[in-house]
Amino acid sequence: MTDLPYSGLIRVRFRDTHAQQHLYFANYLVYADEIAGLFMRDLGYSIQELSAIGCYVFTVNAQCDYLGECKVLDTVQVSTGYTRLGNSSADIVFEITMNDSGEVLARGQFTQVFTDKETRKSTPIPTAFR
Repeated sequence: MTDLPYSGLIRVRFRDTHAQQHLYFANYLVYADEIAGLFMRDLGYSIQELSAIGCYVFTVNAQCDYLGECKVLDTVQVSTGYTRLGNSSADIVFEITMNDSGEVLARGQFTQVFTDKETRKSTPIPTAFR
């Protein structure tokens, strides 16, 4: 999956770890969501400008395979990209690797549903976002 179109670096923070001294499992999803959000911003969907966008995006499913571990002050690269754009839903995948070695730590996917802001029901993905 290393050919994903967008990536960013995150340094593992102490607060994101637990007593076993590695990144808490749920924070892999947080890191992936953070970089996916930046990717979406660069595609024109910015949470800072929600009033200008005609829909919301809800994550309705999250999946992650944990393949390795990282610890406090490690730097990880999170890569992401869309693999499917349906009528009103999309799949965005992610891969988290150690920045220095390239070791794959986690791979997963979010399923997103685009929803009307008023009715909160699914709506077609905006043309500008495609």
